[in-house]
Amino acid sequence: MVKKISIFFFSFHFIIYAQTSAGAKQIALSNSDVALSKNVFYLFNNPSGLAKLKQREFGIFYSPSPFGVKELATGYFAYNEPTSFGNFTLGFMTYGFKLYKENQFQIGYAYNLKSNIHFGTAVYYKSVIIERYGSGGTFNISLGGIYDLTKFLSIGFVIKNPLRFVDKQISSPLEYTFGTSYEVINKTYLLLAIQKELDFPFSFRFGIEYPVIKYFTLRFGVMNEPKIYSAGIGINYSYFKLDYAVTMHQELGLTHQVGIIVNFNSEIK
Repeated sequence: MVKKISIFFFSFHFIIYAQTSAGAKQIALSNSDVALSKNVFYLFNNPSGLAKLKQREFGIFYSPSPFGVKELATGYFAYNEPTSFGNFTLGFMTYGFKLYKENQFQIGYAYNLKSNIHFGTAVYYKSVIIERYGSGGTFNISLGGIYDLTKFLSIGFVIKNPLRFVDKQISSPLEYTFGTSYEVINKTYLLLAIQKELDFPFSFRFGIEYPVIKYFTLRFGVMNEPKIYSAGIGINYSYFKLDYAVTMHQELGLTHQVGIIVNFNSEIK
């Protein structure tokens, strides 16, 4: 019982403010990729990136035991449907265990305003269930954009949780992120992002993505606030993408994540 209570309070404090984000690729890059669009999990990160997807995709992401605590397991699912008037994306997140459970349903829309200007928005409903304390839920949104300055250089931003009338018992902190993506050589990217969460210091993130061979990619990232080092690999073959990430928190240790994306290649003309 003592162990369960300890885990509950750790979960309640930690997960509300630093929940595992979606996408093994994104995590391997320390979430520095706000200006880079590559997969369906951008629904949860910067929905404007979805505008660049020209095919149906669905993805599953799982972090089985963050920092060695299985009660913190987090899973995501997302599906993208392209149309001639924009992309529609559905997503679901689940986190927690018997004492504390968090679910989130999300829907996004993204559109190319011009060939080099991409806009996206997402609306979500988050519910929290705490055993013996009850449950609650709240709505909020995220807004994002990506501007391709040149063929190789892009800038992006996202604003999360701007609605300030949300239920204070369910944490949805206001968050701003701005970043750049630069393609140094063919599919090798340098990424930089700055994130500011209300009432917390600035967080600087840096990432590198390097394709070693045709189907195999290496990724590295680092961030402060909190100080985390990350790395990962991507395997992209035919219709399938397999991503793996590992992160090292200076106090909490290692965490492993894995994601699978299926690409249907149904390009909208």
